[in-house]
Amino acid sequence: MKKPVGEQELVVLRYVAEHGPATVGEVAERFGEPQGLARSTILTVMERLRLKGYLTRRKVEGVYQYASPVPASELLRDVVGDFVQRSLSGSLSPFAAYLSEAEDVSDDELAQLQDVVARLRSKKKG
Repeated sequence: MKKPVGEQELVVLRYVAEHGPATVGEVAERFGEPQGLARSTILTVMERLRLKGYLTRRKVEGVYQYASPVPASELLRDVVGDFVQRSLSGSLSPFAAYLSEAEDVSDDELAQLQDVVARLRSKKKG
């Protein structure tokens, strides 16, 4: 199991997973500056993520490019799974209770949740 990610790491990780491969300079300019984050902060966060195994890097024309080794959707699934294990002791009930009271669930998200429930029921039967 990979080491958990903090909030700041998660937002940088999501950005790189969705927009990578990218250099520290590119992430700092396109993501960090609008968020008020210095280039040195972005470098520190990206290196922590690399050391934890969430990002890879390779040298291209003398500059490191960072990328997620997995697609953004898989990455977020893993991060959510880690959250459920660490924070909810593996129980989905508190998460389901939260979702049942959420007021800002879009029709598209509701349809996705219904698809998930259908797949879970199908697995139980099969």
